[in-house]
Amino acid sequence: MLTKLVWMGLLAGIPIGVLWFVNLPYPSIRRPVARVAPILLLPSYMSIDENYRDAIALVEQADQLVNQATSHADIELGEQKVIQAQKSLDALPIRFLYDSPEYRAWWYRWRFSPSQFDSARARMGELEAKVFQEKNARVLLVEAEQGLEQAKQQYQLAKTPPDKQLAINGWRNALDQLEQIPAATFAGRTAQQQLIAAQREFQEAVGLAAGNEQIASLIEAARGFAWQAAKHGQNPPHPVEEWQQIATFWQDAIVRLEKIPSDDVAGYAEAQRLLVEYRSALSQVKIREQAEAESVQALRAAQEQIASLQVSIPDNPKDLNRNYTNYTIGKLQGIITQLKRVENGTTAYLEAQQLLVFAQNKLNQLQP
Repeated sequence: MLTKLVWMGLLAGIPIGVLWFVNLPYPSIRRPVARVAPILLLPSYMSIDENYRDAIALVEQADQLVNQATSHADIELGEQKVIQAQKSLDALPIRFLYDSPEYRAWWYRWRFSPSQFDSARARMGELEAKVFQEKNARVLLVEAEQGLEQAKQQYQLAKTPPDKQLAINGWRNALDQLEQIPAATFAGRTAQQQLIAAQREFQEAVGLAAGNEQIASLIEAARGFAWQAAKHGQNPPHPVEEWQQIATFWQDAIVRLEKIPSDDVAGYAEAQRLLVEYRSALSQVKIREQAEAESVQALRAAQEQIASLQVSIPDNPKDLNRNYTNYTIGKLQGIITQLKRVENGTTAYLEAQQLLVFAQNKLNQLQP
């Protein structure tokens, strides 16, 4: 404005100080001048007009760049336009414009619009907030992108399951960060586009590995139960309860292997191979369990018969007769039959053999 005052003063031969004074934005000064010599107010009209038009145009440009951004460069340029528009608005004499919005002359047709000015200021505030939000969203996007790249590199370099799991957790966190970027921002829209591809890549890379790890865990768990079964099955014979526990271990191992799907070729093949082995082992345990139960039952029956026979023996040997002898022979033969049912490899076998020898000797003594 000072440059305009200088040129106007030089052309009109008016002192610069006078022009400066009459163009001050105070109605009490400008009104008398406007009635007598309005042309003296031309410098301020030109300055106000220039700043006002610049502010309106810059606000429009900034709005277009910020709210319809196609790149982060548009946001940055929009921010510059907002700053420039704010400078133009700050240069306007607000008090004067509101007090005398109708100031104009026939030779300078321009009218200040308070509503348009208020609208521009309001849009400026909105744009400043929008730019701030966009910049924050941009920071979040960069952090999420860096987190994705770092997690992928860590996953590729991971050698142990804990390291892989740590990388997977970082990968998931980066995906969550992408998803949480405000969708109303350009960075948010960019993040949503990247998120689809990033999630697909995660599923292809980590999902397959996670599935393989799950199958490997099932096989490892099955082998653990099988090891427990084999450990408890060492040094037989065992009582029925122990065989039942061993059978439970084999069953737990089989259940794990049966969970492995057929679409995993390698894991399924290994599971089927182990299933044949474990089911065969379980079958043998069931046989041993049944043999143990039947042998113990046979031994107890023989023991009860022996006890019954001992009770029936007369105290006086003179009371023994032929009928009693035949009775005793029949009892001994029944006892021997029961004892022979006790199978080898059972907890009852050793005692059964001892009783069998005793019963056989007694039978031999009574038979002619």
